[in-house]
Amino acid sequence: MLKRIIQLLFLLIGATVGLIFLPYVFELIPMIDNPWINNAIVSAIVGAVIFYFLSLLFADTLVRFMKWMEETLLRAPTPDLLFGTVGLIIGLIVAFLIGFALSTIDIPLVATAAPIILSVVLGYLGFQVGFQKRDEMLGMLTPSKLSLNSKKNESGQEIAALPVEKTAYKLLDTSVIIDGRIADISATGFMEGTFVVPQFVLSELQHIADSSDTLKRTRGRRGLDILKRLQSEREGAIMITEESFDEVAEVDLKLMRAAKKMGGQVVTNDFNLNKVCELHNVPVLNINDLANAVKPVVIPGEDMHVVVIKDGKEQNQGVAYLDDGTMIVIEDGKKFIGDAIDVTVTSVLQTSAGRMIFAKPRNGK
Repeated sequence: MLKRIIQLLFLLIGATVGLIFLPYVFELIPMIDNPWINNAIVSAIVGAVIFYFLSLLFADTLVRFMKWMEETLLRAPTPDLLFGTVGLIIGLIVAFLIGFALSTIDIPLVATAAPIILSVVLGYLGFQVGFQKRDEMLGMLTPSKLSLNSKKNESGQEIAALPVEKTAYKLLDTSVIIDGRIADISATGFMEGTFVVPQFVLSELQHIADSSDTLKRTRGRRGLDILKRLQSEREGAIMITEESFDEVAEVDLKLMRAAKKMGGQVVTNDFNLNKVCELHNVPVLNINDLANAVKPVVIPGEDMHVVVIKDGKEQNQGVAYLDDGTMIVIEDGKKFIGDAIDVTVTSVLQTSAGRMIFAKPRNGK
């Protein structure tokens, strides 16, 4: 249907072009002096036929281009389109006013070419300014310092309300959703703001949930269950955005782009993503950092009772774990594998990847 409409437009444009310009072309050819050929209807038909053959060459390309434009506009957030369009209209109005002023100049080239050039340049600049400055314009339209519902005291004087804070967006990555602890943290009320789950994160979760590998499939379904739980517990504080960055392949890079654009924070437990966000100056909240902060403090010299599970990477090392999963590396603990022993903490290493405790058997036993 769209292709037929484009071909019809080509016919109409061709007939118009033929009606206007072909008589001049016929005059340039001395051999063509037949009045029937110079007829306006013939010129329109010839122009329509020429443009019909052109439509056979370019109609499919135009259809694909229009489909691509349609998909791009549908994916774009509404505020971006709104403020970009407002900027475009303002740019075209300014171009019209300047072009009208230049039309009074008795220079043919300036009077005809300048309005077209100004419309293209100022229209583009207006769209870009409106698109890039949308957050500032939203801030101007929505007062953030004082509440609109200001109250009055007994004497009739207005009392300024408390400042209205900007909505804090927390963008969840795939790993932190699958991990599941974000739901428990959310239930405690310590994490405020709106949880944002981009569509590309949902797509990755669905891809994992549909995996042929049993472990991956279980993790993916767990992530979808966690999202369902968050959506039911936070009562509308979960936002799924269609924001996509097709020029970027990596999901982590898309997440950082989205966080920069929305002015939000990335919530993750991925150590590498945490470091990359810091390099790109993107605010990041690491669940492992929070877990480490609330763990009981272990002091060097403290005694602990643990069960040695396996041997360590270095020679004669043994490895044990606390109930919360913290690894304890025991010097000369290999011989105690499978036994419950008392150990003395020698040092503690704490990083964004987790906490590791180094110990040795108490009294060498």
